[in-house]
Amino acid sequence: MESITIKLHVDSGVQLPGEGALHIAAEVWAPNDLDRDAPVTAFVSLPGGGMTRRYFDLAVENDETFSFAKQMVARGFVVILIDHLAVGESSRPVDGYAVTAEVVAKANAHATEQIVAKLRAGSLSPSLPALQNLSTIGIGHSMGAMMTLLQQAQYRQHIAIALLGFSTRGLPEYVSPKVRELAADPAAIRADLATHARGMFVLPYPVIKPTGQSGGIFAGKNADPRGAVALKQVVDALLPMCAFLSMVPGNVLPEARQIASPVFLGIGEFDMVGPTHEIPASFPASRDVTLHVIPDTGHSHFLFPSRIELFDRLAAWARTVPAAR
Repeated sequence: MESITIKLHVDSGVQLPGEGALHIAAEVWAPNDLDRDAPVTAFVSLPGGGMTRRYFDLAVENDETFSFAKQMVARGFVVILIDHLAVGESSRPVDGYAVTAEVVAKANAHATEQIVAKLRAGSLSPSLPALQNLSTIGIGHSMGAMMTLLQQAQYRQHIAIALLGFSTRGLPEYVSPKVRELAADPAAIRADLATHARGMFVLPYPVIKPTGQSGGIFAGKNADPRGAVALKQVVDALLPMCAFLSMVPGNVLPEARQIASPVFLGIGEFDMVGPTHEIPASFPASRDVTLHVIPDTGHSHFLFPSRIELFDRLAAWARTVPAAR
């Protein structure tokens, strides 16, 4: 299917000490035959730690099956790709430790609000009609899933959220015993998060080099090597505050318990999320939690042959979610 692609920068809606105006880079993908009167669903896509928005559009020559954006547009959806503040083509503040999860969630929510308003008004591009019946589903991978969850808990912009490769278990094996102990008190650990994050990352925007262990989790023996090459092209620096929070045991469990909208959990069979079937229990307020375990798949789901199954499953699930009134 032919698609329309629009790149734009929007105001982040946040101010940080010593910084001027901060902007968010985004991209809108849409089918070229949208009906202005029909219900339309857009996936608002947030990448994981150390990745730009291009994670959702992995470029492999002569094979578009690696691109979430292309695949979902082909299934009739609009896709919005967002670079977190300080990532990719978005503004990068000098102090990476000022870019907290709360700041990033606010910026993503403000960007989402502006882009969706333009789509509904028909003012984003002459190529697109006014999509007055547009609803959004938030989707994120890994740390981006955590940010999707936080955005939904605070701003409730989406009719549903899809969380890929994420659980509130965190990564306890990567943090210190002291952090594991403090994690029992979410308020206390968050109050001192910057100290612990600086102790781990030091630099304001660290770049994490893959190890043999991490490479096995992200790619693994079943991953297509072409996708692994494409993944390396979308790597960027980490947001240390967000990345560290995602590693803390119980990271955003208080917010997860507030989510009342439908939730789709996409987990690779060989993912790094802990016991898979314990994850839905983090969402007691939602009456509709779908767990999809993706077979023979590691953490970077789009690299594996099962990606087509995942795209089909996401599309089928999204069509069951009631549109916003």
